[in-house]
This record gives sequence, C-alpha cells and structure tokens, in this order.
Amino acid sequence: MKKIFVVTVLFALPIVAYLFFASGVHDFAKLPTLTPGIQDLEEFRTASGDTVSLDDNITILGFFGEQPLEYSGHSYNLGEKIYDNYYKFLDFQLLIAVPEGTQEQVKELEQELAKITNPLKWKFIYGSPEAIKSLFSSLQSDLQLDEQLATPYVFLIDKDGDLRGRDDDEDDGLLYGYDTRSVATLDDKMNDDVKVILAEYRLALKKYNKENEQ
Repeated sequence: MKKIFVVTVLFALPIVAYLFFASGVHDFAKLPTLTPGIQDLEEFRTASGDTVSLDDNITILGFFGEQPLEYSGHSYNLGEKIYDNYYKFLDFQLLIAVPEGTQEQVKELEQELAKITNPLKWKFIYGSPEAIKSLFSSLQSDLQLDEQLATPYVFLIDKDGDLRGRDDDEDDGLLYGYDTRSVATLDDKMNDDVKVILAEYRLALKKYNKENEQ
C-alpha cells in the first residue's frame, strides 16, 4: 500500500520534484510538530534592509552567531546535502540569524557560498542579541546557543511557523534540530524530513484543487 501511495505523490508533482522524491522509498506520514507557533521575524532584516517572514514558507533556520565564518564548513555541508536539492521550490527558504555587526564576515561567507551553490534562497538575517535569543528560545528545543549566539544545529519550520522534527528518532528520541557537522544526519534524516514536508503540502494542494473542481 505504501508503494502505491508514493507513486501517487510522484505523479502529482512537477518533474523537478519527481527527481528528488524518486531517490528512495520514504515514509510519507506527517512529520510531527514539536513546537507550534514559534516567533516570527519582525525584528530581523537582511543586509539590504528587507523584511523576512516564516509565513507560507518551508524554512530551514540556523544561527551562526558572532563568528559566521567559523561556520563555512557547516555551510558547505548544508548547501551540498540539503539546500541544492530544494532551493528551486518556490515556497522554500534557508535563513541564518546573525547579530548586527557581522556584515563583513557574512559578505565573505556569501562569496564563498556563491562558488558552490546558487544563493537565491539562502539569506542571512540580522538582529540584536536579544532578538536572536528570543527567536531561539521560542523553538523550545533541548538545544542551546553558545556564548557567541551560535549553534551547529538547524531547524525545520513549516508554513504555519511550527517547528517540525522527529518524536521517535532512533538515536535521539526527540529530534528538534539537525547537526550540520554530520553529513550522515543531513543526508539521511534531514533530507528525508524535508521531502516529507514537501510531499505533505503537495498532497494538500492536490486535494484542495480536486475539491474545488467539483
């Protein structure tokens, strides 16, 4: 029954999505909500002063702190294993929260990222230390920021601003965030979970369109 369901999902998606979802057999049960309604991003801006929002976006959220260049290796892992697979989806974004004053370091990191990926949906957002701490606290995870307001873990947020993750992970039990130091974690766990959320929304859209055709 599960294989028939997966085939149904694949043919309901554009060909670019098919290539991603066809890479393996996955469990398309709904990914658990671990924290509903995390804080939105009113207190953050991009380097150009633009506002950003979690609303109606599937968001990967990270915190690179006061020394973002130290996270260049984490960025490479995240870009290669996750971002490159999904940035072409219209409702996908990757946001990295950093404190004001790190603009020059971020510019250098962005230049390095541009050599390995298309930075179209990868945005660094700036806020005060208080805003960063407040945003992280709203995740209500079992993880912590370090003294530089950074963590190697990234978080998966759905279109309603809810933190998604695993409540029965084989290693951690509750899996709030994904360790960017671990290629295996990104390649296996996070990649699968992003696929599940994308499939979930595509199925909901298909159902909505079908109901409105009647």
